[in-house]
Amino acid sequence: MSAPLTHYLILSALLFCIGFAGAVGRRSAILVLIGIELMLNAANLNFIAFWRYGPHPEALTGVMFVLFSIAIAAAEAAVGLALVIATYRQRRTTRMDQLDTLKG
Repeated sequence: MSAPLTHYLILSALLFCIGFAGAVGRRSAILVLIGIELMLNAANLNFIAFWRYGPHPEALTGVMFVLFSIAIAAAEAAVGLALVIATYRQRRTTRMDQLDTLKG
């Protein structure tokens, strides 16, 4: 027996809120990246839930959106970690409040 759509949407909203709180409230750049990844996973859960309970689940459109989103999330993680490593080599810290070199 499958859970109704509202259960998936509530779980997705909770994941998104946890990711948002982690991205906004943390000082470490790596924890901010983890929060952003959690928000992207919540969006992927929404795509899959709406595809599964949509009028044409045999069309695989939701799966294609999720695969594209996973590819974008992997690229975002690679670029984000490269930036964190580069700033760590220069500043010896990953704390977001100490990285103010871009302020004009």
